[in-house]
Amino acid sequence: MKRLILFILLICAVPKLWSQDRFLFEAQKPAEDRNFRIPLIGETAPSFTAESTSGELKFPDDYGKNWKVLFSHPQDFTPVCTTELLELANLQNQFNKLGVKVVAISTDRLSTHEQWKKAMESLAYKDRQPVKIDFPLVADENLAISKKYGMIQPESNTTEDVRGVFIIDPNNKIQAIYFYPKSVGRNTNELVRMITALQKTSNEHVMTPANWKAGDDVLVPAIPNSQASSAELSSEGLYNLAWFMWYKKEK
Repeated sequence: MKRLILFILLICAVPKLWSQDRFLFEAQKPAEDRNFRIPLIGETAPSFTAESTSGELKFPDDYGKNWKVLFSHPQDFTPVCTTELLELANLQNQFNKLGVKVVAISTDRLSTHEQWKKAMESLAYKDRQPVKIDFPLVADENLAISKKYGMIQPESNTTEDVRGVFIIDPNNKIQAIYFYPKSVGRNTNELVRMITALQKTSNEHVMTPANWKAGDDVLVPAIPNSQASSAELSSEGLYNLAWFMWYKKEK
């Protein structure tokens, strides 16, 4: 009798099991981990090889001992991104003087980059003459680069980068990072100011105060020798506003 009851229960249970969701007996795919880590200041910039509008690019190796800027944007043919890249193109001579190589990247395919680049090079933005875009636009259709740089965020669309900027020194160490929302365009003049300040502080072992611009006095990181006379300190271009705030005059 017990065997009969078990047999009847089994017959009743099988149809019920098969009537469930068709994925019931399949291995469940793990949810996509979208908390991709952002490499931080002082870390080595992640390397990658990718196709761009300037051919195959090996970053950062192809740029040797230059300063480098990796400039991400959410999507081609969008208005804010277009203004940003046109402003970068307008500053190309300044970047060249600073020894800076600019690379733009998004998750669009290469053919879309090429069409967008051609369209931008025909625009008279801000009543300026159309300008050629000399820096590469990198295609990251498979999101591999964007994930390495933490540019796919948990609350953003999986196919779009956030507006990120990584400033990388000649030793391929990240020296500055900033991110903007999709709705707000970045200040490309601030990018030039930041690189100018980074180069100065790196080369001269000084610091820059708030709102510093090229030609302004700088801060010194250590308090000068307390035994030095005022005349000696002045001859070195040093002065202070408080015992903890020492400046050095720019000549």
